[in-house]
Amino acid sequence: MNASEFRRRGKEMVDYVANYMEGIEGRQVYPDVEPGYLRPLIPAAAPQEPDTFEDIINDVEKIIMPGAASPACTELETVMMDWLGKMLELPKAFLNEKAGEGGGVIQGSASEATLVALLAARTKVIHRLQAASPELTQAAIMEKLVAYSSDQAHSSVERAGLIGGVKLKAIPSDGNFAMRASALQEALERDKADGLIPFFMVATLGTTTCCSFDNLLEVGPICNKEDMWLHVDAAYAGSAFICPEFRHLLNGVEFADSFNFNPHKWLLVNFDCSAMWVKKRTDLTGAFRLDPTYLKHSHQDSGLITDYRHWQIPLGRRFRSLKMWFVFRMYGVKGLQAYIRKHVQLSHEFESLVRQDPRFEICVEVILGLVCFRLKGSNKVNEALLQRINSAKKIHLVPCHLRDKFVLRFAICSRTVESAHVQRAWEHIKELAADVLRAERE
Repeated sequence: MNASEFRRRGKEMVDYVANYMEGIEGRQVYPDVEPGYLRPLIPAAAPQEPDTFEDIINDVEKIIMPGAASPACTELETVMMDWLGKMLELPKAFLNEKAGEGGGVIQGSASEATLVALLAARTKVIHRLQAASPELTQAAIMEKLVAYSSDQAHSSVERAGLIGGVKLKAIPSDGNFAMRASALQEALERDKADGLIPFFMVATLGTTTCCSFDNLLEVGPICNKEDMWLHVDAAYAGSAFICPEFRHLLNGVEFADSFNFNPHKWLLVNFDCSAMWVKKRTDLTGAFRLDPTYLKHSHQDSGLITDYRHWQIPLGRRFRSLKMWFVFRMYGVKGLQAYIRKHVQLSHEFESLVRQDPRFEICVEVILGLVCFRLKGSNKVNEALLQRINSAKKIHLVPCHLRDKFVLRFAICSRTVESAHVQRAWEHIKELAADVLRAERE
C-alpha cells in the first residue's frame, strides 16, 4: 500500500468509525452469536496470495461485528494463532484447533512471554513436589529452584528470574555463541549435587547480540529427561521461520513446552504483538486462574471458550488479533516470505561489501538480517567509529560485546529499505572509518 492509497483507505476508515458511532444506538449491546461461531466462517489457514482491502473490510462487518468485541476478540485470536502456527509448521500439539491441549496467545512482548512461562513452570514444579512430599513448603522449594539460559540470552530473561524470585544461571556458549548439551549437562549435574532443583530453561533462537542459535536438538532432550520446562525465545528470528529455507532453524521445537516470537519485530504487524504457544494450556491457567464474582460469566465452565485472562499477567487486553488478520490477508503468506527474503538478501549484500574492505572483519556468520562487523584493531577504535556514525545521524547502529570484542551491528529492519540504502550506508561508514583511522595515526 503506497502513501496515496494509505490516505484514501485512512479516510475510508474514519468514515467507517463515524458511521458506526452515528448508528450505535441501533446495534445490540450484547451479541446473539454463540461461542465457537467464528472459526467456521474463516479459512483454516492464511491465504497464500493477498486479499483485497475491500474484501477484508466487508468481512469485518459480516464476520467480526456480529461478535464484537466478545467473543470475536477471543475467537479471532485463537484462529490467527493457528494460522501463524501453521505458517511456521509448528507441531500440532501447539495449536488450538481440534480440541488439543495446547494453544496460542498474544502477549505484549517477549519479556512478558518469558515471565509467564517461568511463573507457570514454577507453579507446576511446586505442585508436583508438594504432591510427592506434602510436608514441603512453597518457601522451602522456592529457595532451591534454579533456571538456566545461555550467556547470550536477552536481559529480559534475567529480569524474569528476578521477578519470579528464582536463581538464574548462565550457561557458557560455544565458539558460535550457542548453548550446547555438554555445558548444560555439566551445570545441571553440579547444581543437583548441591541440592538445587533445576526446573526451567530458556533457549534462544536468534540472540540479540549476534543472531546465534542455541542447539535445540541437543538441549531439548536433556530438558525433557530432567523434567524441566523448556521455553524457546525467538523474538526476532521467529518471523523468518515462515520461509521453508529457514525452517530448519526451528528444528527441536518439538521438545519445548512453550515457544514465542514477535510478529511486531519482523512480520509487519504493529507493536505490540508477541505470539506465544504452549503445549498444555492448563499449565498457564493452573498458574494464573482466579475467578472473583465480578469476572464470572455464563460460558466460563462450558469448555467452549478460551478465557485468555488466565493465560497472561494483565486481565484486560486489546483486540490485537485484528491487525494480524489484516496483515496476513493484505500480504498473503507469499508476500510475507518475499519481505523476509529481501531483508536477508540485503544483509548478505552488506556482508559482501564489508568483506571486500581489508580494514574490516565479519565477526559471526550472517544467517538472517543482522551483520556483526568491526574495524580490525582495538575496541577503542571501534567505539570511536560508532560514536562518529551515531553522531552524524544519517544511520544508527547499536553495538554489542562478543566475548572481549566491541562489535558494530548492522540490522536490516525497515519496511522500505532498498539496496541503494545499504550501499549509501556502507559508503558513509567507510568515510567515517577513514576519519577514525586517520585520527588514530595522528
